[in-house]
Amino acid sequence: MDSKEWSNELKMAFFSSTFHQYLICFLLAMIAVLKLAKRAKSKGNLNLPPSPKKLPIIGNLHQIGTLPYRSFSALSQKHGALMWLQLGKIQAVVISSADLTREILKNHDKAFSNRHQTTAVKSLLYGGNDVGFGSYGERWKQRRKICVHELLSNKRVHSFNLIKVEEIVGLVDRIREASLSGASVNLSELLTETTNNIICKCVLGLKNEKVYSYKRVKEFARKVTVQLGVLTVGDQFPFLGWVDVLTGQMKKFKANSGELDALFDQAIAEHKRVKWEVDQPSNEKDFVDILIQLQEDLMPDFELTNLEIKAILMVSLL
Repeated sequence: MDSKEWSNELKMAFFSSTFHQYLICFLLAMIAVLKLAKRAKSKGNLNLPPSPKKLPIIGNLHQIGTLPYRSFSALSQKHGALMWLQLGKIQAVVISSADLTREILKNHDKAFSNRHQTTAVKSLLYGGNDVGFGSYGERWKQRRKICVHELLSNKRVHSFNLIKVEEIVGLVDRIREASLSGASVNLSELLTETTNNIICKCVLGLKNEKVYSYKRVKEFARKVTVQLGVLTVGDQFPFLGWVDVLTGQMKKFKANSGELDALFDQAIAEHKRVKWEVDQPSNEKDFVDILIQLQEDLMPDFELTNLEIKAILMVSLL
């Protein structure tokens, strides 16, 4: 084969591959256009509230600043108290009126009862098996019933009075000692610490501080509270979920959830061990004792799982 024939074959191969590349790009573009047209048509059939102008892909994200509530307020001045926003993949209706909020929460509460489950919620709250972020349904109603009637009833709250009195006495003693020595006191920190101590002891019990440090528990709870507010790239653009892996955000979620899961497993095992050794009076039971008892009693039509117990404990500590 001479050089001329070789050159012609190379040209043919090049133009053939180029043609195929253009053909693939054209087909992909047509598919994208058809999908966008279909989506626009489906949205056109919906009676949506007014919306600010959106950009392709990101929607209204560029109009939301570091303080979202201020951005929503500013946009509502122009577009009304009922406003529709597209935040990447997430579609949201923003309400900036007390009357409309009351109407929704009182008269249409079931229609708006579900919360959007972010990656943080799924990772840190056991897939949304809690009360605060769980999907509305029969299991959610049973979990809510447990929290209202078993964990937060007037009788149960009164049973924790001794814990509250002891912690408040300790707080007053620390303030008095600081006053006598002329030292300054950060009252906000002291009040936060006292509140956290009360919550930890009510949830995990007085007898278990030697097994797991309350300071460690509170530090984990603080991290979880912060991370629950994180909206990842994958939440807004699912096809970019790999970015959260590269940035280390998923690693942070897994690290916290893994440590807390081990801590709750330890707490449940310790409570079960103590339960077999000592029969506790009902007024000395903490949240873990109560949830274990409900699990063992086999409630009709509902079996409380360990996953749900840990999710309820997590939300109780936040």
